[in-house]
Amino acid sequence: MKKLIAILTLAVATTTASAQTNKWFQDMKVSGYGMLQYQASDKKHDEQNSFNLRLARLAIEGRAHDDFYYKVQMQINGTTKDDNTAIRLVDLFGEWQKYDFFRVKAGQFKRPFTFENPMHPITQGFMSYSQNVSKLAGFSDRTGEHASNGRDLGVQVQGDLLKIADRNWLHYQVGVFNGEGINTKDKDNRKDIIGGLWLMPLDGLRVGAFGWTGSCAATGEKNRYAISAEYAKHDWTLRSEYIHSQGLGANAAAGDKADGVYALCIAPVIEKKLHVKARYDLYRDQKTWSSSKTYYEVGADYLFTKNLQLNLEYARVNERTGHRNYNLVDVELDVRF
Repeated sequence: MKKLIAILTLAVATTTASAQTNKWFQDMKVSGYGMLQYQASDKKHDEQNSFNLRLARLAIEGRAHDDFYYKVQMQINGTTKDDNTAIRLVDLFGEWQKYDFFRVKAGQFKRPFTFENPMHPITQGFMSYSQNVSKLAGFSDRTGEHASNGRDLGVQVQGDLLKIADRNWLHYQVGVFNGEGINTKDKDNRKDIIGGLWLMPLDGLRVGAFGWTGSCAATGEKNRYAISAEYAKHDWTLRSEYIHSQGLGANAAAGDKADGVYALCIAPVIEKKLHVKARYDLYRDQKTWSSSKTYYEVGADYLFTKNLQLNLEYARVNERTGHRNYNLVDVELDVRF
């Protein structure tokens, strides 16, 4: 850990010094955040009660000349494993941004699949990403792919079109990726193609659809689609997404289909200060009700400042497998810098 911090500090210092004398680097900044967590559950035969470092990140980003944006980001997680998965590179990419209607990104970055996947973990609003996004977008993926925070290595084009009254009505994005997750070369020489298209007919409203076809070296073919809707305005957020997946999981006995849906609401009590929230979160690992797991969540968050936030959540969890019901409490303190 000390070596990592020393290396990052040296890199920041060196890059900063270079940036001051190199016109190719503009508006470079160093930022980061940490998410501290306490979680407890009364799940029968698996009771848990623990403080945890959910994650911490340090990022360097900026512009190389006028048209190119770049970002490098490292992540540290709390873990019980004696390996290096707790410290890893999550982002390393550059994007040509000369035109709003056509941008090109290359490197390691978020897969263009679902509205929720690209969201900042704090802005996303709950104690974790929804189950369907976690299992079917590359966090703790159903295929058994190593944890990749919804990211992969590849090339993507995207853009905004149909600008009317200072607002774009249409967004598209499509990319070609290894299909193996972060920090990993392609193992089967086949590529994943992922894309999305959404409309923004009203200010704050977007409705979209996403598709994903490709393969996993361990489990073979995978085909997925998502249907998404979100309204976010005046500190209100309403969002729902359904994801369907076809392709074997890491547990082949579970079959080749899975799906999930979530619906959430975040409502301001005091705008930009205090919010209450609720989420319905369902995932079916075999696309059957007998394989479903459902979270019924309620909570609140309080912003002491824009960079310091306290979150409290309660969830009633129903697992059809094993016919188990249990309670879960999550408390988090989020710090940005």
